[in-house]
Amino acid sequence: MAIDITGVGHVVLKVRDRERSARFYRDVLGLREVARLGDRMVFFTTGRGNHHDLAILEVGAGAPDPARDAVGLYHVALKVGDRLEDLRAVKEHLDRHGVTPLRLTNHRVSQSIYLSDPDGNGLELYVDADPAIWRENPAAVAHVEPLEL
Repeated sequence: MAIDITGVGHVVLKVRDRERSARFYRDVLGLREVARLGDRMVFFTTGRGNHHDLAILEVGAGAPDPARDAVGLYHVALKVGDRLEDLRAVKEHLDRHGVTPLRLTNHRVSQSIYLSDPDGNGLELYVDADPAIWRENPAAVAHVEPLEL
């Protein structure tokens, strides 16, 4: 019998500077800070029913960057709305805060902005397209093309 996983509860990201990263996740991305653990961790929620969705763990200023070809987390995807207009508004918000997206992508099943947090952790901010696309053709999830916003 397989384990019945019902969802992803939260993600914890390692960062060099807890306060710098807390400002990014709270003030730029809009997550709500809910708790701190000592002087190393900060917990955030989207405010939509989960006690926390993301946390950051400070590992210190001297922590090395992971190698690009190393095993590990590639990115965390955060849903930012239901319409392409929502994604456009997110891009405008990021532009106003001086955050430069790495790329804009149409995955057919979703549309995304890829960027990095202050420590280089990969983030995807996305909106879903019509679910019928992947329900009718599950392989559509493997689609990648540039997106114009």
